Amino acid sequence: MPLPIADGGEGTGEALAAGLGGTFLEAEVSDPLGRRVHARWLVLPDGRAVVEAAAAIGLPMLAPDELDPLRASSRGFGELIDAAVGAGAKGLLVGLGGVATVDGGEGLLEVVDSLPVPAVVLCDVKTVLGDAARLYGPQKGASPADVVALEQRLAAIEELRPFAELPGSGAAGGLGAALAALGGELVPGADAILDLIGFDHRLDGVDLVVTGEGAVDRTTAEGKAPGAVARRCAAALVRCIVVGGIVTEPVAGAETVALSGEPSRCADDLLALGRLLGQTP
Repeated sequence: MPLPIADGGEGTGEALAAGLGGTFLEAEVSDPLGRRVHARWLVLPDGRAVVEAAAAIGLPMLAPDELDPLRASSRGFGELIDAAVGAGAKGLLVGLGGVATVDGGEGLLEVVDSLPVPAVVLCDVKTVLGDAARLYGPQKGASPADVVALEQRLAAIEELRPFAELPGSGAAGGLGAALAALGGELVPGADAILDLIGFDHRLDGVDLVVTGEGAVDRTTAEGKAPGAVARRCAAALVRCIVVGGIVTEPVAGAETVALSGEPSRCADDLLALGRLLGQTP
């Protein structure tokens, strides 16, 4: 039976909607470069709002030649949080991951100066603030010189310093630290989401779980959803297969399978996976 999962990044709202129900609402916000776009958030049946950073300031919203972490702002995510609170949210589940920014939440803090409702911050990585620019700046368009400048920028934001060593403070370009400064509780996103949708209970009577992501590497086991699934399956003695388009490091406790990633070999990939699952000759 299919079960959408997430770790705080893209798809968090959809995964929680599939598991818990709820209603999507929409607001007009700023994208990472200040252009007006429409972003969704989810209202759960219990009245809490699920707001994803990626919905407002996601990396896929920019073309390759637009990537500019020195310029990109998290302001639009602050606008999305403000819209959810203004609509009467009783609490916030804040998804961090997949953003185009490394601004330490400076843009967000221009809009949001307090969190009037409880906020649980779902971090897709455990990265601390000081490592955010080095580890994730390049994928957002940062040159080596830009990385140095971004590190200096993050270190200079005074209100983030008390939270700089918290696991997840560097998530989403330092948004973790900014939300902690506002009183948000940083938690590992994948495990929190699995708990919310009752994943462990759903393993009852299951013989095999198949999960995966585009690139399976060391970060898969350090906060990503497939790694969390593999750990829980291992604890429950349930067979788990993790599939990746690219695999550079296998996931402990699971069978890790690399697909070719080539459209011309798609049929062969599916046959190979089917044999592994025992469903083809």
